[in-house]
Amino acid sequence: MKNNSRIIVSMAILSFLFITLSGCKKETGQKLEQRNYQLVWSDEFNGTVGESPDTTKWTFDIGVGPNNDGWGNAELEYYTSRPVNASIDSNANLAITARSELYSGSAFTSARIKTTGLFEQSYGRFEARIKAPWGPGIWPAFWLLGGDVGTIGWPQCGEIDIMEIRGQKPNIMNGTLHGPGYSGSGGITKSFAFENARFDVDFHLFAVEWGKDYIDFFVDKTLYQRITPDNVTGNWVFDHPFFIILNVAVGGNYVGFPTSQTPFPQTMLVDYVKVYKEVN
Repeated sequence: MKNNSRIIVSMAILSFLFITLSGCKKETGQKLEQRNYQLVWSDEFNGTVGESPDTTKWTFDIGVGPNNDGWGNAELEYYTSRPVNASIDSNANLAITARSELYSGSAFTSARIKTTGLFEQSYGRFEARIKAPWGPGIWPAFWLLGGDVGTIGWPQCGEIDIMEIRGQKPNIMNGTLHGPGYSGSGGITKSFAFENARFDVDFHLFAVEWGKDYIDFFVDKTLYQRITPDNVTGNWVFDHPFFIILNVAVGGNYVGFPTSQTPFPQTMLVDYVKVYKEVN
């Protein structure tokens, strides 16, 4: 009887803990849905060491922005297509490197690559495995921009920032949506932070899963944010193809100026980028 009583008490305690933990998860966690995805596009950067990224998959933005305004963000770098700013390293990673050097009137150089005109997709899963750079004024990003930006402009085209990091806070990243009525500092955003780790020490997987009426944001296997049409303060414009952008900015409204404590060069390493579509 004593053993049976202990078993009954133990089962009761376990049942109580299960119900309690389940309740906490339900109230504070995001629902992780199982979706069936098929790979449709990828780059694992398996090219020759020192070469630029595959030109059948990527193009470069060059300069300081079409309006000479630091790409609308008061950024300080001059984007180039030189291998010293973007090339394949010896570990089959894409290395995007920001450098402190005088170049075409700018004090810094870096690279910004995109799939414009080569690959665009609406909906699905977009992911990249990245090791971030760090330092005050360093601004790495993995993001999507509406393919109609050239005709209707920004923010009407929509923007999905899958990963942005302020280099002075290397343990925190942000996922953000920009659109008409919620652009710039008014973007719909949420942070994901490590307590005892940093994004510049190891590779991490950054992703969104995007459907008709939701965009889910992930770090590794953690779903930390879901945005739906009810969450935005303007029109939902995420219903058409977007292209991919990878870049490392220096300075700008989002991060501020680099300082004497900012080490250069700073490199963002990209192991791979993959895109999936949902199948039934």
